[in-house]
Amino acid sequence: MHLWSYIVFSVLEINNLVTKSTLFLFNLRGRCKPQSNKTSIGRTAMMNQTTGYVGIAAIYNNSIILGNGSMGILIIPKPMNTAINILTVIILFITMISLGCTMESSKIKAHLLKPKGVAIALLAQFCVMPLTAFSLTKILRMDPIKTVTVLICGCCPGGSLSNIFSLSVKGDMNLSIVMTTCSSIAALVFMPLLLYIFSQGFTGLKDAVPYVGIITALVFTLLPCAIGIFINHYKPNYSATVTKVGLSILIISSIIVSVLSGLAVKDVIWMILMPDVLAVAALMPLIGFIMGYVMSVICRLSPQCSRTISMETGFQNIQLCTTILKVAFSPQSIGPLFLFPLLYITFQCAEALLLALCFRCYQRVTAPHGDPYKWENVDAKEEEVKQ
Repeated sequence: MHLWSYIVFSVLEINNLVTKSTLFLFNLRGRCKPQSNKTSIGRTAMMNQTTGYVGIAAIYNNSIILGNGSMGILIIPKPMNTAINILTVIILFITMISLGCTMESSKIKAHLLKPKGVAIALLAQFCVMPLTAFSLTKILRMDPIKTVTVLICGCCPGGSLSNIFSLSVKGDMNLSIVMTTCSSIAALVFMPLLLYIFSQGFTGLKDAVPYVGIITALVFTLLPCAIGIFINHYKPNYSATVTKVGLSILIISSIIVSVLSGLAVKDVIWMILMPDVLAVAALMPLIGFIMGYVMSVICRLSPQCSRTISMETGFQNIQLCTTILKVAFSPQSIGPLFLFPLLYITFQCAEALLLALCFRCYQRVTAPHGDPYKWENVDAKEEEVKQ
């Protein structure tokens, strides 16, 4: 406990030092006015916001004026901002269609008839991750705009990358795909509800969360997923083609978004690399992986299902999170924090890859007769025992 307390205290001290340095540099470079003019600055900044963003913009500007925040004002040219918004929506749309094309109604039905694994996975997804996000923002004393960003990321459903990493740890792929789909559907109810509940723990945040924009984005994720399921069910021959074409468009769109985002935030990109933001991006997925596995073991699921739920819990739908942060908030209110999901996905993939490598090494060491793939699943093991 003393070690953890020292680590948290060190992160807080470093964050405070960097924050003070940031504000000082902004004053030197003329990007922030002296605090004596803070009232007029706040009024001017508020007049520049549209009505839909008044709540979060007020919190954002107040944190800058009062010296409690560390994000700079981000001004993105309107054509560039529109292009990024459209491309992020396209990326989300294509991702969810591709996910739907991997679904089979028979697999969904089989897991719904025996819902234990799905129920535990949903519990882990919508309890562990939001609670982790809430706890980390409290421990690190993050300012309001960072808190909203982290809470939105923590309350997002599972992401499609979990399917790839579930395969890498020899998990139950049927459960993985069904879980990703079910969490996307359940998020329509749970995500706004959880954001409302956890925002009550922060002063002034309950009116700052863009619930309408979040619900709209969630509905938008279900529509392409349903289209993908429809294609796979009625036109299965087209599923592979749709997935391949979608992957090509996805790669091109992602590259363009990365370039445009880099150009848009090139002057303030270093601000997202604050110690508290880095700590949250690194700890959230790791806690999700560990707690998802622990919950599954406690509920006596098979090792294969436990590894799957571990991956499903730690992985968030980064495409959805990015779309919400980029479309539901104005650039002036969210600042460079709309790139937080990209930071999160970097850590979650690195940590998942490390866990997958550890599992493969463990499997190679413990497999009978030195064959790491001999008992790849329970059925193969039972056949071997019978013989």
